[in-house]
Amino acid sequence: MKARTAKNRKFQFDEKARREICVRDDETCIFCKRGYHMENKDTLLYRKKDIMHYINKSQGGLGIPENGAVGCRYHHMLLDNGSLGLRAEMLGIFRDHLKECYPDWDEEKLKYQKWNFPSIG
Repeated sequence: MKARTAKNRKFQFDEKARREICVRDDETCIFCKRGYHMENKDTLLYRKKDIMHYINKSQGGLGIPENGAVGCRYHHMLLDNGSLGLRAEMLGIFRDHLKECYPDWDEEKLKYQKWNFPSIG
């Protein structure tokens, strides 16, 4: 198992963030709440819950509540897979959800910034 460094821990949701997200989202998938693409017949996939990243870890997305939401395993797979052409629409729903929860939500604050210098001029 790969040892976690301080840098890659930033991308994982810690227990506090996971609890905050679960409470905020009422432990319910944000897509299931909207009845979004509910045609899967395997109900187990709807019952198993994950914490999804809005901005993926591979893109520098931080493990903070403002970058995550509860998703069932089915919708999480739909979001991550992208082969059905739903990713853009799902990210729009995800973004709207986060903006409802955090009025001052800013996508740029969700990414790891090694050199976060203020702009000059």
